[in-house]
Amino acid sequence: MTYSLDLRERALKYLDKVGNRKLVVEAFAITLRTLERWIRRKRENCLAPKQRKSSPSKIDDQKLRLFIQEHPDAYLREIAKSFGTTLQAVFYACKRLKISLKKRSHTTKREMRKKERSS
Repeated sequence: MTYSLDLRERALKYLDKVGNRKLVVEAFAITLRTLERWIRRKRENCLAPKQRKSSPSKIDDQKLRLFIQEHPDAYLREIAKSFGTTLQAVFYACKRLKISLKKRSHTTKREMRKKERSS
């Protein structure tokens, strides 16, 4: 959870005023570890929250959609090989795009039931 810069500054000002870390922790409903981290970052003149680095997607969404339209029966490992990525990367890209790659059709289930009855 990221706390706002305003809250961080108010907590540190309150700490300067009171001088007791436990009171600051209780007043602002934060942990002692968080307060200590803010104190250290204030000394470094970098109190603002850190920006998360988002890595670019390994697989282009449009290319993946096009590939799956052209190869609807391709397995994840085949897609991963053609894109030069891992199987997990393809799985999460498909999940992000809400693409289902289930291979079993409803007719297969019906055929299996018929075989069970005849046995």
